Amino acid sequence: MSESLSSHSIGRQSLPRKSTIQIAPYPQSYYAATKSKAPERTSLSRAVEADVCVIGGGLAGLTTALELQRRGQETVLLEANRIGWGASGRNGGFVSAGYSEGLSAIIAKSGLEDAQALYRLSREGAAYVRQRTAAWPDADINPVEGRLSVLRTDDSARLMATRDRLEKDFEHATVYWPTERVRDALQTERYFQGLQDPDGFHIHPLNYALALAREAEQAGVTIYEGTRALALERTGGRHLVRCAGGQVAAGTLVFCTSGYEHRLFRPLTRALLPIATYMIASRTLNEEEQQAISIPYAISDERRAGDYYRLYRGRLLWGGRITTRREEPKALGQMLKQDVTSVYPALGRLQLAYAWSGLMGYARHKMPLIGPCGADVGGDGPPRDGLWMATGFGGHGLNTTAMAGELIARAIVEKDDRWKLFRPYPLQPVGGALGQAAVQLTYWAMQLRDWLDERRSA
Repeated sequence: MSESLSSHSIGRQSLPRKSTIQIAPYPQSYYAATKSKAPERTSLSRAVEADVCVIGGGLAGLTTALELQRRGQETVLLEANRIGWGASGRNGGFVSAGYSEGLSAIIAKSGLEDAQALYRLSREGAAYVRQRTAAWPDADINPVEGRLSVLRTDDSARLMATRDRLEKDFEHATVYWPTERVRDALQTERYFQGLQDPDGFHIHPLNYALALAREAEQAGVTIYEGTRALALERTGGRHLVRCAGGQVAAGTLVFCTSGYEHRLFRPLTRALLPIATYMIASRTLNEEEQQAISIPYAISDERRAGDYYRLYRGRLLWGGRITTRREEPKALGQMLKQDVTSVYPALGRLQLAYAWSGLMGYARHKMPLIGPCGADVGGDGPPRDGLWMATGFGGHGLNTTAMAGELIARAIVEKDDRWKLFRPYPLQPVGGALGQAAVQLTYWAMQLRDWLDERRSA
């Protein structure tokens, strides 16, 4: 088999043939409606070889492929739908340091020194996005400075302690906002104190993904859309990825599929829980409506199950709620509009233009799955030869996907071992249907606790 594949090696003289496979369009969203023009890419329709095959055309896969190709690795990327089709092109667009797991839990599990190193990596990921965005002024990514986290309970001592810890232990200076300053900028009595991150910003995530794909192709990466990886084999010392129209043989595979993984590699499937979240985009706000939110920051509240939103190009983009249900609620737009007006009564006549959902991939420990795939689901055995993962970013992916892509590329090519910082966060079964039910019950319990906390602060 490997001999027959060798005659189909990737090269400039060997271009992919046009495929008849139908590629799924982007789901309706504000981002899809305002995306930059992108080329129509073909589906894989033959046998090819590469040094590395990256599976998944979201931000993690694109960054990984780009950084591998820059380091001399002939790289093929397979995307089942379109570039940025999943969570990478549907998210809130926030870029800031940190992970889905809180710092206290990371310190408890990894120790302070490793937690500091992990936090530095997360900041490097945010800086990577900033640098790439600045390099593509024509990509319509439209970065906007500003990131603010707000409390819906009156707890200035806790927030100042967070500020002090970030500066003392993590060398990250943030700005404390008293209640008066928060309410001067945000016309609502639901919020109390806030914490501003001067390094945070927000972007058009789908256009960022499309720009990453463009740069990856310019570097030499071959990208196939509409090409779902269906099966894996090990033959002749290489990995063989079988697809409907062809196959890829590569010495190294990197899984970057997250919440949309479809049973390709079962240890990874069992370790990822798909969690849905929702977003809406309003029509252009009038002058009166714009007075309710007078700062163009990326804003989120610090509840256990909070809202996140921003003003962007004259519209309000608002996200929130999580569920293990994949089905989109029939009244999704009105459901989130109620969340908006519960915070900002002045926006009661808000007109909606788009409503959509997306799936995030969560591991049990709420940390990314980054590194070689262990020989067993627990990750304690020796690595499977040439199998790597960069996935499970848990709704905090714009910075961590960038960090993960560069980290994996450096590990494969340069033997950089900083991926070992993620060893305390291995592949662990999430429990299938029982795990999904437990997560949903946990979310409802968090909502109840948030409500009780707010009642006490009222």
